[in-house]
Amino acid sequence: MGDTGPCGPCTEIHVDCRPDEERKQVDGKTQVNKDNPQVIEIWNNVFIQFNRKKDGSLEPLPAKHVDTGMGLERLVRVLQNKTSNYDTDIFTGTIAVAEGITGKKYDYSDSKQAVAFRVIADHIRAISFTIADGQLPSNPGAGYVIRRILRRAVRYYYSYLDYKHPLLTQLVPVLAKQFETVFTELYSQVDFVAKVVKEEEESFLRTLEKGLKRVDDYIAIMKSTHPGAIKIDIDGKTAFELFDTFGFPLDLTQLIAKENNSEVDVVEFNLYMQQQKDRSRAATSIDAGDWIELKEGSNKFVGYDSLEAKTQILKYRKVKAKGKELYQIVLETTPFYAESGGQVGDRGTLTTPDSQLTIIDTRKDNDLIIHFSETIPADLTGEVFAKVDAEKRKNTALHHSATHLLHAALRKVLGNHVAQKGSLVNEEHLRFDFSHFAKVTDEEIAKVEALVNEKIRENIPVVIKSMPKDEAMKLGAMALFGEKYGDVVRVVIIDPNYSVELCGGTHIGATGELGLFKLTSESAVAAGVRRAEAICGTQAEEYVNSQLKFISSLKEVLKNPKDVLKAIENLQNENTELKKHLEST
Repeated sequence: MGDTGPCGPCTEIHVDCRPDEERKQVDGKTQVNKDNPQVIEIWNNVFIQFNRKKDGSLEPLPAKHVDTGMGLERLVRVLQNKTSNYDTDIFTGTIAVAEGITGKKYDYSDSKQAVAFRVIADHIRAISFTIADGQLPSNPGAGYVIRRILRRAVRYYYSYLDYKHPLLTQLVPVLAKQFETVFTELYSQVDFVAKVVKEEEESFLRTLEKGLKRVDDYIAIMKSTHPGAIKIDIDGKTAFELFDTFGFPLDLTQLIAKENNSEVDVVEFNLYMQQQKDRSRAATSIDAGDWIELKEGSNKFVGYDSLEAKTQILKYRKVKAKGKELYQIVLETTPFYAESGGQVGDRGTLTTPDSQLTIIDTRKDNDLIIHFSETIPADLTGEVFAKVDAEKRKNTALHHSATHLLHAALRKVLGNHVAQKGSLVNEEHLRFDFSHFAKVTDEEIAKVEALVNEKIRENIPVVIKSMPKDEAMKLGAMALFGEKYGDVVRVVIIDPNYSVELCGGTHIGATGELGLFKLTSESAVAAGVRRAEAICGTQAEEYVNSQLKFISSLKEVLKNPKDVLKAIENLQNENTELKKHLEST
């Protein structure tokens, strides 16, 4: 999976789909992994049994397993006896609708027009399913992958189907209906997903036009400075500018160049691309040393029930990131909550027989809970005492429970289309991203606040249960964006008729502990996605007191009028009249 980490040998399952005559002439085993489009791999099993260390050596893993992956589309192709994935009923419905929209015909060939239909039918699935799952198009990380896939599809229908309007957004309802009983998340959010896709398409279509003009201008300038030249090549720097600034994939620039009897300096383009990658890698790279193992054992979390634990260090290693040196520590038993589900990781202390370490963060690496420290003592053997920062954990738990109350209130006030699209929960505040098509009005914000505070005053017990996932879903539990769930899940219930969510985070015992809830802002973060920020407990009290203090100071400046707003309006009117008087003299 990378230079270091779990690995092992694999076995692949291939199917020879060639006609009988061809199979008789050439043995299928000679065509495996030879890019023969009719001899295809449908299944791969990797036998994970080693850990590859930084020096390249392999050490056996204590637990071994098989990482298996099968290609659905290829299996369907074999079962339906087709020569292409795109001839199966997984794709033909989408292609047919795209034909009707564009007025072009799909002829099953390898022409650019036919390829465009196949690209659209394939890419719309990846785009729609991923957005419905909560990953929105963006510039960093996974969001950029979605944006690039979407732009590639736009480029194909723009260039080869001569369609200049948003097309993918029209296919979202078709896909949602096709997978209505298979992937219900898309069907229930079809309007939201279509809106996000449409905005991305419109944005890139505008960029596409600007980029094409940039190319035309470049070619015109080159022709004027090189009169009589038969061939005008596009240099790598310009091609990279088109990619970096306008989002043009290299193959689009090459197509435009070809239409002008030109070529792109791919070598120079790759040089600029590599320089950008090197800069990005240098900014985000983590140089991790090999684990130094002190003791064998499992990594157990006890932080739901206790903020302290006597434990031992299993292993540790040194890591370097952004020029800073840190240590990662794994404990046999830990009360520290690792960052997950939007909730930040715990901080605290780790006391050894001769020193005390400050744990500045706690995160997960797969199922491993890792504690971060800036220092480490010489002797890490023997018993250690792990203690979580109780005040930070308490305030974080308050804001996490408040997030659940807020989520339910938004659905009550705005409608059941509201779905979580991301969150951040820490000791100072909460941030909650959700699907909604319009700005939340002041009246709606007031209703949401009132409903949450009503639930706080009811002092509802926060009940947490572990149960099979199917049973939890029957209770109406909502899954949180970004979380992974096993067969047995943790369910947080704040009144079965109000809020039931799958959640691995930490919470308070009853809603009354929140004291007071206050929304501090509401804004747009993406197409069809709003962001609410809020505070509760002591933070909410301090916020309200600061606002009251501000109003008191304002009254004092205005000489304590009975009606503050009227006094400000009078000042504004007076200011306007004075300006008019000055302008007339």
